[in-house]
Amino acid sequence: MTGSAGFREAMGRFASGVTVVTTLDGAGLPIGCTISAFSSLSLTPPLVLFCVGRDRYSHDDLTGSARFAVNVLAESQADLALSFARFDPERFQRNSWRPGEHGIPLFTGCIASVECDTVRVLDGGDHSIVLGEVTEVHLAEGEPLIYSRGAFGGFLGPSAPGFVSEPAVAESPPEWLLSAPW
Repeated sequence: MTGSAGFREAMGRFASGVTVVTTLDGAGLPIGCTISAFSSLSLTPPLVLFCVGRDRYSHDDLTGSARFAVNVLAESQADLALSFARFDPERFQRNSWRPGEHGIPLFTGCIASVECDTVRVLDGGDHSIVLGEVTEVHLAEGEPLIYSRGAFGGFLGPSAPGFVSEPAVAESPPEWLLSAPW
């Protein structure tokens, strides 16, 4: 399989966490969208990145804002993810949130939220890549919402068949682990 359909299918097999990235638009109103292309980038300074499609209704606000927040969704928040995956004018009224340090929405029930100052916006083909420096971190207990092959799922916990309670021990860490920012 080749071409964009094959590439899309291959990338869909990579499981990722689910976030809702939020900011305030030019009128000071909350705006956001569901993003699965999110990653930590650096510990020093603390940097993250997310990618947003140029055709998304919130693209210009997310890429043009001086600040944003990344809300890492809990396993129970698939409805929140869906309400921000498409344009829905009532989504902020239907979902519980509080303003962060600079008024940017932080959703109730997320397992983590990070508030960021926008550092740079890069070209990523049909997407823009937004780099942000983390200024505030908020944590809560829970398991992450996972997205793969067009569907939501959860993380295997202690009650799952085959769950290993002790982490695997390697003689030496793999190279990717040595360079991971966590």
